[in-house]
Parts: sequence; C-alpha cells; structure tokens
Amino acid sequence: MTIEAPIERGTLRALASAMRPWQWVKNGLIIVAPAAAGTLLHANVARHTAIAFVAFCFVASAGYLLNDLRDVAADREHPTKRFRAVASGQLGASSARTAAAVLVVGGFLLPLAVPRPQDLYVVLGLYAAITLAYIFWLKTVAIIELGAVASGYFLRAIAGAAASHISVSTWFLVVVSFGALFLVVGKRDGELKQIGAGTTRKVLAEYTSNFLDSALTMTASVVVTGYCLWAFDASSTGLSKNHDGVLPVRLSVIPVVFAMLFILRSVEAGNGAAPEDLVLHDRTVQVLIVVWAILMLFGVYL
Repeated sequence: MTIEAPIERGTLRALASAMRPWQWVKNGLIIVAPAAAGTLLHANVARHTAIAFVAFCFVASAGYLLNDLRDVAADREHPTKRFRAVASGQLGASSARTAAAVLVVGGFLLPLAVPRPQDLYVVLGLYAAITLAYIFWLKTVAIIELGAVASGYFLRAIAGAAASHISVSTWFLVVVSFGALFLVVGKRDGELKQIGAGTTRKVLAEYTSNFLDSALTMTASVVVTGYCLWAFDASSTGLSKNHDGVLPVRLSVIPVVFAMLFILRSVEAGNGAAPEDLVLHDRTVQVLIVVWAILMLFGVYL
C-alpha cells in the first residue's frame, strides 16, 4: 500500500492547521441562546456574544494543540490524523505548547470586556477544566467520555446566555444537552464503522454498533421531544399565545425533525465520524439549517 506523504507547510501554516479553525463552527452554538431569546440584534448582546465566541475559539484551539501533543504517537498510526501538524513533525512540541499557553491567556482575558463577566468565566473555566480532564484521563473511560465531549457543546450554548445574562428555559437546556450527546454518539458510531476498535481511539473497544445505535435513537427521541415542547410552550419561547410569531416557531419543528433523520441516516451509512462536516459540506443539512433560521427569524424577530 502506498503511504501518502504529508503536505509540506511552514511553521505558521502548520500552527494554523493545528488550531483547527474549521472546528470553530461548533462555537456557533454560542449565538443560539441570545437568538432564541430575540436579543441577538441588540448591540450590546451582539458584542458580548462575539467576545464569548472568540474566547471559546482561543481556548478550544489551545485544547486541540494539547490533545495533539498528548496523542502524537496514536495519531501517527491513524489513517488521516497522521497528517496533523504535530504528528507529522511540521510543528514542534515546544512551539505547540507556547501557542497553547498564549491562546489560553488570550481566551481568559477577553471576558474582561464583558460587564459582570463572572458567569462567562464560570462557563469558560468549566470548559477548560473538562477539556484538560478529557485529554489526560476521561477519553479512556467509556460512557463518561461521551458526556465529557458533549459538555463542550452544552457549555458553548450556555456561554451565549452567560455573556449577556440571558435566562434560558428548561426545555432549551434539555435540547442542547441531548443534542450534544446525540452528535458525540454519532461521531463514535462513525469512527467505529470507519476504523474499528483499533489503537487510534482505545475507548472504541468498549462500544458495539448495537449499543451506539440504541443510544442514538434514545438521544434523538429526547431532542425531538424536547424541541417540540419548547416550540409549543409559549412560556418557554417568550411569545404569547396570540403572538404572530408562534406559528413560525412551531413550524421550525419540521426542519429539526428532518435534520435529525438525515443525520441518523448519515451515521448509519458510516459518515458520522466528523459531525461538523455535515454543517460545512452537506447541502441538505445546510438547507435545513437555513429553513430553520428563517422560521426562527420570522417567529422571534419579525
């Protein structure tokens, strides 16, 4: 078998690649809470949300660098991860550690630009702590590692509310929590089908396809149920029963259900190993997201 050589990159390009800016799409969850509350277009809320977004980008990229340093040996045995900047030797360990330190400092300085930043610091601190625990320990503990990764999505969604001190409904928390777990379980299922329970992610040996498929069905059911309860509960959406926006918000259930079904089909086909790729490259998912956003725009703002 021919082994493809890694693409040659300079130090700056290698560092930029190791920071994984394409993963920042996950930080888009930060806008969900203020958007659902109808306050995202307020100048202060938009500014605070942008600050939280950049802070999470910095801290998340620092985590990716530390993770690559920790897993460099295993990554070199992986069919695609061996091309990462650290695993391929194009980014030195000392440079990666220095960059991670700078990113963490920058990420934790940014919330100072937000009034009463304590709430945002709690969320960002929890994210950083869980990320470190995952890198050095939790990634080898079955089930718990699913929750650790899912918490990253959950904390991103809460960060948007924390930055501007927005209250969120119980159903919002349910949807975000189980939606995050759904994505992580789908990722593990895709990895198990693509690379099997090998040495690249040892915890995969603790799972079976039947277990992960059952977990996917369970989490998808909770997400859809929770979203329906949120959309049809006027007190949760903040809209009165007679408000013109109630109908579009309720109709937003349709693209959510179809998106969940499409993702389930993709995972079943073994394409769930990188959930962010569905958002970045899959036209069907992109169209469903746009339809959902239009319905929410009309329902909450127009």
